[in-house]
Amino acid sequence: MVTYSLKQSAEGQWNVCRSGASLFTHLQLPAAIRLAREVARDEHLRSGRSVCVEMPGTESTIRLAQFASSGPFLVRAA
Repeated sequence: MVTYSLKQSAEGQWNVCRSGASLFTHLQLPAAIRLAREVARDEHLRSGRSVCVEMPGTESTIRLAQFASSGPFLVRAA
C-alpha cells in the first residue's frame, strides 16, 4: 500500500509527503487534505494499487482516505 502523509512544519503549515519526501509544502490544513486526497485518488486510478492518506493525531494516526483495489469500486474512508 502506498501512503501519503500530512506533516506539520515548525511554522505551523502542512506538507504532503510520500515515502518521507515532501511533495507539496507550505499549505494550510484544509488545502493539504484536499491535495493529498486528490493525489492519492489519481495514483490509485492510474496504478490500480491501494493508496491511503494519513495524518498524525495526538494519540494515533488518523486515516483521511483509502483507495483500495476491490474490483471496480473505490473504497474511501472519511
